[in-house]
Amino acid sequence: MMGSQGSTVLDLFCGAGGLSEGFRQAGFHVLGGLDFDRRAGETFAATHPESVFVGGKIQDVSVSDLLGITRLQPGMLDVLVGGPPCQGYSVYNHGRGIHDPRAGLFREYLRIVEGLRPRWLVMENVSGLTSIAEGGIIREIEEGMGRLGYAVRWKVLKAEEYGIPQERRRLVFIANRIGAPILFPEPTHGPGLRPFVTIWDAISDLPPLTNGDKEVPKHYLCPPMNTYQHELRSGASCLTNHAAGRLSPINEARMKHIPAGGSWRDIPFDMLPAGMKKAKRSDHTKRYGRPRKTDLSCTILTKCDVHWGAYIHPNQDRAITVREAARLQSFPDSFEFKGSRTEQYVQVGNAVPPLLGRAIALTLLESDRTIVAERETTLAVA
Repeated sequence: MMGSQGSTVLDLFCGAGGLSEGFRQAGFHVLGGLDFDRRAGETFAATHPESVFVGGKIQDVSVSDLLGITRLQPGMLDVLVGGPPCQGYSVYNHGRGIHDPRAGLFREYLRIVEGLRPRWLVMENVSGLTSIAEGGIIREIEEGMGRLGYAVRWKVLKAEEYGIPQERRRLVFIANRIGAPILFPEPTHGPGLRPFVTIWDAISDLPPLTNGDKEVPKHYLCPPMNTYQHELRSGASCLTNHAAGRLSPINEARMKHIPAGGSWRDIPFDMLPAGMKKAKRSDHTKRYGRPRKTDLSCTILTKCDVHWGAYIHPNQDRAITVREAARLQSFPDSFEFKGSRTEQYVQVGNAVPPLLGRAIALTLLESDRTIVAERETTLAVA
């Protein structure tokens, strides 16, 4: 049974560790993480000191390597999690398709599954996977897990329904080989539930910056103003990753015309980028967007570029910082992202929101307890 002696999890394609952080918050012991991104690995290693980070391509990692790292025998690992790189599938990648070489990395995940034989599997990806090859990749994943003896279900989860201040859709596969019910976390936020966590709920305690500020403030603007801020600040000794990248003078001038809730349509025509002067008013709805404080964030991508999305601060003429993006992804402030600012944005944008990971992990524990209780009842009756 998971949870009795400290449930174990191994994170493939771990990135900075958003999914594994969620499992850790649910009480799991993260044994290790694997990723090709060296900078993300530095962040994972720094924020998961109890774990072993394995760098390099998954194609070059053997099952025996992972068994050695985890010090487990096949069948002993509780949960194998992972999100194969999704750029080949993303709705933001207009050249997406099953022939993208990154679209086959889920087969490497299944190779590891076959060797490790974990009790549970969690695989996540972008929701756009449902439309590739008329659902062919989804069917291949289901069939592959089925051949290995796993029952599997999948569902598209909405991050904002689990207390994350962002509109984000993730496709999640959950599977097990132990006969336990496969459940998905019930929403906790939304109509009839707790109110959604807003952008301002997430970032209002962070100190103001001006465009191009290089110095990273070490102190917060004020004490935590709500439960979300209080939780994310827990364990952080100081503020990190909160610096404003310098935008060009023309972009800074454009932002001054954009009110809260506005977008590129509020920019004077003669100040628009050349390509956007030809755009229809119905196009590019998120470009140069400045969200309202009461809004949910748009999906945090690997590049919070004001030219491509609603990444202008609600009341400051600058783009959101790495720390603000991390807050909108529900990363604890104790996570200090390594590398250049560009690399930090990539790590944040590629991650699974930790609070979504935690909701999934807690549901796995609930399912596991269900089957244990059923077996104990059966034995008692017998």
